[in-house]
This record gives sequence, structure tokens and C-alpha cells, in this order.
Amino acid sequence: MELIVALGLIVFKVAFLIAILLLLPLPLTWLERKIAGHIQQRMGPMRVGWHGLLQPMADGIKLLTKEDHIPAEADRFLFKLAPILALAPPFVVFVAIPFGESVSVLGHEITLYVSNMNVALLFVFAVIGIEVYGVIFGGWAANSKYAVLGSLRTCAQMISYEIPMGFAVIGVVMLAQSMSLLDIVRAQADVWNIVYQPVGFFVFFVAGLAEAQRIPFDLSEAEGDLGAGFHTEYSGIRFAFFMVSEYAIVLLVSVLVVILFFGGWNGVLIPLPPLLWFVLKVAFFVYVFIWFRFTFPRYRYDQLMAIGWKVLLPLSMANIIITGVLLGAVGAP
Repeated sequence: MELIVALGLIVFKVAFLIAILLLLPLPLTWLERKIAGHIQQRMGPMRVGWHGLLQPMADGIKLLTKEDHIPAEADRFLFKLAPILALAPPFVVFVAIPFGESVSVLGHEITLYVSNMNVALLFVFAVIGIEVYGVIFGGWAANSKYAVLGSLRTCAQMISYEIPMGFAVIGVVMLAQSMSLLDIVRAQADVWNIVYQPVGFFVFFVAGLAEAQRIPFDLSEAEGDLGAGFHTEYSGIRFAFFMVSEYAIVLLVSVLVVILFFGGWNGVLIPLPPLLWFVLKVAFFVYVFIWFRFTFPRYRYDQLMAIGWKVLLPLSMANIIITGVLLGAVGAP
């Protein structure tokens, strides 16, 4: 009986996560347009519902009912497979993401995570790397020059920035002596890692912007010279899959920043519930993603690659060396 209850609880958690991630673009698209409007002294969506609250639903209905067009010369199998490969990895990694320790429901303690992996950080980086295949397949299978150029840019960008992104978290692992995300948060009960790892945070966050393909690193779409980049030929629900994937990556990077560098659900000064602390921190970094989009211009491609290889990679490696030297001098925690 206990096994059935445990399995049912896991199924419920997974279903709840999937529902949240699938519905995530609805509030985020509205919020992004509203923030853009205020930054640029406009109103944002106003006509569909009160202050445009129903605009995301109108967009969703449009995408669901729009004609699913596939170019005549496209590789139909890969063209259909690409959006799934782009969407699945950001969903899968959330099984290893903790949102807190546990909560009491009707006298039962329910953990706020699906799985506590001792190599959770390694699992996250391994799975999220699969997303690049969806982008590459989508651009190549469309048989469009603009889409191919967008997918090649994305391939170079994501691979280039995943390297310093991975190196940036090694300092955090050295401090926590664990790759379990729960252990990393517990190690920050007194002092958050941002105090010890400001360089690691900077590298990780900038690389996260590039991983999410957000301005100023949206070279894969680059509306000015590629139309829409790798998904130029996509329409309807398949196009929506790419958009859901982008917002899922934004949420994932925000969650990882909070867990790795800002104490997770550990609060400071104000006695708020741990889960509320976590949600507020994540919401702040999601806002920062949106704020950056409407503040900074897009980099040129050569600038993009130079930042990744000539700035972030050396910084991340220097951070590892300095962290190792300091830990050796004062003793491992």
C-alpha cells in the first residue's frame, strides 16, 4: 500500500510540474509585454480583456488553430521531431529540481521535489545539452537558408556557453562538497554562495542568458537578418513548442541561479515561509531576464563568440583555481 501511495505521489508531482510548465507562457507572455510597455513608455496589451489579461489566451487559441505548414522540400520526420527535442529536455530536468524541503499536508510530510539525486547538477547539464539537437534539426530539416544559418549560430552559441556555464558551478560544488542540489542549498543556510562566488554567479548568469537565447544573445533568431532564425518555417503548435521551451529555459536558469548562488529557499531577515522565499527569488530573476531583453542591444556574432571564449571561459577557470587555493588555505568546509 505504501508503495502505491509513493508511486501515486510521484505521478502527481510530475503531472503538476508538466501542467505548470505548459501553462507558464500564458502569464509570462502577458508580463513580458507589460514590462516592455512600461520600459518603453507604452501601455502594452490593453484591448483583449482588462489590461490585456486575455491576450495570452487569444494567442494560444491562434497557435492551436493555425495551419500546420510543412515546406514541400523539408525532411518531414526531423521537421516534426525537432520541436519535441527542443521541448522535452527543459521539462525532464525539473524532476531533479527541489523547490523546498517538505510541507505538511493533512498530517503527512510531502517533499517538494520529485527526486533527490546525488548527481543532480550533472544530470541537469547532461539533459539540457540535448536541447541543441532540436534546434539544429529544426533549422536543417526546414531546408531554408535562413533557418540553417539560425541553427548553426545556435549550435555554436549553446556549445560555447555551456562550457563556461559548467565551469562556473564547480566552485559551488567545491564549497558544498556535493552535486546534490538539496545539499548545495543546505550548505547556504548561514551564508549564500553569492558572497563566496560572485565571479561564478556572473559567468553562470551571462551564460544562462545565452543558453536561453535571449537578448542580447538571441543570435539564433535575429529578426533583422534571419526572419526568425531556426524556426522561420514553423507555424501553429510546433512554433508554440519552441516558445514554451524558451520560457521553460528562462525559468530553469532562474531556479538554478537561486539554488546555486542565492540560498534557495533559505531566507534572510524577514521571516517568510521557505517556499515563498524561493518563489520571490525566482520571480526576481525572471523579471531580470525580461528587463534585459528590452534594455540591451543584440551583440554581433563575432562579439558573441569572443565573450564566450575570451572572457567567460578564462573567468570561470580562474574562479575554480582561486576557490581551490582559498579552500586549501582555510580548509574545506
